[in-house]
Formats: sequence, C-alpha cells, structure tokens
Amino acid sequence: MTEIPESPDTQWHIFRGTGEPHDGITRLPPPPPWRDFDGGPALDTVPPLGTESLRRLGAHGDHGIAWGPQELELINAALYLRRPLLVTGDPGSGKSTLAHAIAHELGLGRVLQWPIVSRTTLRDGLYTYDAIARLQDTQMAELSGEGRKDIGAYLRLGPLGTALLPRTRPRVLLVDELDKSDIDLPNDLLNALEEGEFRIPELQRVADRQQEVRVLTDDDEHVPVRDGRVRCHAFPVVVMTSNGERDFPAPLLRRCLHLDLPSPRNDTWGRARLGAMVGAHFGAADAERNDDLVRSFLGSAPGALRAADQLLNAVYLTQQAARQGGGDRQRLAELLMRPLDHGEQGSGRRA
Repeated sequence: MTEIPESPDTQWHIFRGTGEPHDGITRLPPPPPWRDFDGGPALDTVPPLGTESLRRLGAHGDHGIAWGPQELELINAALYLRRPLLVTGDPGSGKSTLAHAIAHELGLGRVLQWPIVSRTTLRDGLYTYDAIARLQDTQMAELSGEGRKDIGAYLRLGPLGTALLPRTRPRVLLVDELDKSDIDLPNDLLNALEEGEFRIPELQRVADRQQEVRVLTDDDEHVPVRDGRVRCHAFPVVVMTSNGERDFPAPLLRRCLHLDLPSPRNDTWGRARLGAMVGAHFGAADAERNDDLVRSFLGSAPGALRAADQLLNAVYLTQQAARQGGGDRQRLAELLMRPLDHGEQGSGRRA
C-alpha cells in the first residue's frame, strides 16, 4: 500500500487527523472577542463516544481518511475561530465522518446528530415540548388528587439545543445534509449559531415561580435550565454537510468556513487515501491484499460518481466469497462498484 504523504509543520493544529486520541483541546486558546460566550453554570461532564462513531471510524478509530494539509488547516481554523464548517463533497467522501473523527480524537464525546429533511425546522433542533401530554397528566392529577409533574418532564432539548448547553468543553454537532432543508432553515440556523443561545418560552412563562428547571437532553441526561435561557460557554464544533444540491444564502456562507472534500482520484494521494480507509476497517494486511480493488475502483470509468462505501462493500464481500471457496472476485467487485449516476459518467453530477 502506498504511504500517505506527510503534512508540513502543523504544531499549531489542535486536530491532527491521526485518529489517535489526545488532550489537544486543552491547548485551544481563548476565542476571538466577537465569538466569546459566557453561558453558565458550566457543565463539566462529557458523554462517552457513541456507537455510531465507533461504527463509522472502524477498528482504528480514524476511518483511514488521510486528511490533506489544506483540509487540516481549515478544520483547525474553524476550531480556533469558533465558526461552523460547511463541508461539501460527493457521497462517501468523508463529510459526516469528519464530525466523528474530531469527537474521537479530541475526546469530545458522543456526536450530536441532526439529520435534515425538507420538513425540518429550527425548533426541531432546539427542543420539543409535549403540551398535550402535560394537559392530559394535569387532568389525571386533578381527578386522582396526585401532584402534578414538573414542566421539565415535558421538555427535551434537541441536538442543537444540547450542543448549546454551557459546557467547559465543546460538543460536536453534525448538521447532516443541510441542502435538503426548507429555504428558511439556513438563515434561522445562522441566527442561533451567531448568538450562541436560544430561549424556551414555556420556561420563561414560569420563571417567576420556578427559576431553574431540569430538562432532558439529546444525551438522555437531565440538566438545569435557568430563566428559560440556554447559552453556550464553549462554542460547539459544528459540521454542516451538503451534497451540493442547492446554494446557500450569502450571510451563512460568510459566517462559515467552507471545506470541500474531493472524491479520491487515481493518483498516489487517492490510492493512499482509499488504502488507508480499507486498512482502518480490515487491517493493514488486508489493505495490501486489496490494493487491486482500490486501483479498479479509481481507474474504471473516469468521472463516474461512486461512493467509498462501495469499495468497502466490495472488499468485504469478495473476502467472504473467497473464504467460502467460491465467487468470481473481479465480477463481484465490478457489480458492487458500478457508478451511482447510472450511465452519466463524466458529467460530474453529484447525487
């Protein structure tokens, strides 16, 4: 397998892209004055890395993605500046995996995942309030003479709301496929990320009687919210992904750092990148044995749209077929690595 080219001097980097966990986040300097937040009281606990991250990153915790020098610089610039990363690229290029790689390497716990669809609103990401359940429970309590439940029992913070809690260490928030959203969501999201806070009207209405309310988070933990206001302390690491299906408003683009992850090419770097990915999931020895599949994946039908997951599927299936004593390795690989754009090779169209 080809060696991955070494990056230039990166002493200032917090995220190194090596897949080896370290405490580099403690070296992150204070934020710029215009990105400094003072939410509190600060929460110190960090949930453990989630099973989704372990599944995505493979046995070695890094997914085998060899991050290029420019990619590492943009990722670290976002960490220093406390700005969201807008990550674009073809399917399988590592957009979503980046969030899991950051959380794993920097010890930032479970990735808060917010998948976006056309019906998603900002409120979905911030919190949910079950008013109907509260009304029903209140009526039952009046009939039975039992005490009413606290209003916090009917509130749950969403992924974005949980990310904006005042933690001493930032959480990682993955806003997945933002380009699938309604036209208003990017601007609504921008406001929340610029302010680093949001308010919960249901709690503000009872703040004169109950200043602090414990609510459930996206981590299934209970945390206190004071005066119906959530404001971050350490700004979260926000990774927003897009498949390029739409353009975003200029205000959002100005306040994000744009990272484009190109699909691997049939060159030394591309072969090294895919070989490292295979090695992360199957081991270095298997990566060497499957170098021919990597070259076939990169070399056939230049310009056709493929996802790296197709290569992993081909490696796994051909290995299983070989162990069972049957199967045409090349035919199986070609079957699983067919272009996703169905004959529109060379068009450069993204799915």
